[in-house]
Amino acid sequence: MTSPTDVPIPPDLSRRYSGTPSGRNWLASLPRLVHCCLERWHLALDSAPGRLPWHGHGAIVVPVRRLHADGGAPEPAALKIAYPHDEAIMERHALTLWAGDGAVRLLAADADAGALLLERLDAVRSLQHLPVDAAVPVWGELVRRLSLVPDGRPEWREFGHIAARAEQWSDELPESWEHLGRPFPRWLLESALEVCQTRGAVGRRSGKDVLVHTDLHFLNILARPGLTGGLGSADAAGYAAIDPQPMIGEAEFAVAPLLWNRIPELSRADPERGLLERCRDFSAAAGLDAEAARQWSLAREVDNALWYASKPRHEGDLARSLWVASTLAGRTLPGLPAAHDLPAPGTAAA
Repeated sequence: MTSPTDVPIPPDLSRRYSGTPSGRNWLASLPRLVHCCLERWHLALDSAPGRLPWHGHGAIVVPVRRLHADGGAPEPAALKIAYPHDEAIMERHALTLWAGDGAVRLLAADADAGALLLERLDAVRSLQHLPVDAAVPVWGELVRRLSLVPDGRPEWREFGHIAARAEQWSDELPESWEHLGRPFPRWLLESALEVCQTRGAVGRRSGKDVLVHTDLHFLNILARPGLTGGLGSADAAGYAAIDPQPMIGEAEFAVAPLLWNRIPELSRADPERGLLERCRDFSAAAGLDAEAARQWSLAREVDNALWYASKPRHEGDLARSLWVASTLAGRTLPGLPAAHDLPAPGTAAA
């Protein structure tokens, strides 16, 4: 029998959630939730005693094996338990619709516990490990598979619409910009607002609604076990998306995370041109409109910039978002660090 104390909590997760009562309550509940899921789904831990589980920003992922009553070989799986928030609630609905085609396969879910039992992917081999050029066709094919057209299944009623997000930004971005002391030039704010107004209206009437994985960056695409080939391998069937943050709308909304990641790998001679070429190349691989992708990415990065401007110790993240947003707008802001000195997401804050 597994004890609730057998799964330690990663220190990074403890630091992130120990500052609020709700976070501390969730951290305290994790050993019990893990233990309950192990019993309910007939699972056994599949890691050495005391070894830290995998974790993301708001969840732990415990390697397990699913035991079969008929005595068959235990099936490798991953038990994910997320901090309660809207994106975590939406995840199981999107994974149900994708049914393992382009995304990690959902084996079981417990909405009350925030727990998902998932197929086991290769946690240390992601699209981050492919050269960007080799990642292009993989990402493009996964987007094609994930871009489901809405139908009558009940899961579709759970997702927000990207056009509605644009309408929300039209009201919120100017208010935040003023409240934060106008942290960047007005012209960049107005560029984002123009995107919100035009693409929001287009999105409402285009008839191009699909299910969109809005956080489809390189680290959120993991290899499936048994993937063969070296660093140049580009078989999309060997990869699956995780952590979807799903919405409904234009698929071009999904391109942005590719542009604010791996910036140091852009051409040193002309990183601004390289960023626009990356937007074009990934869009083409997925059959998307590169201009719409550029516009959505600009608006998303302005929203990110305002979020970072509201937080202490995120100057590096703010600089990165402003470099990406202003470059996409065609007027890279002066006074920012060089592109190759910008921090990767998640590394700038102390």
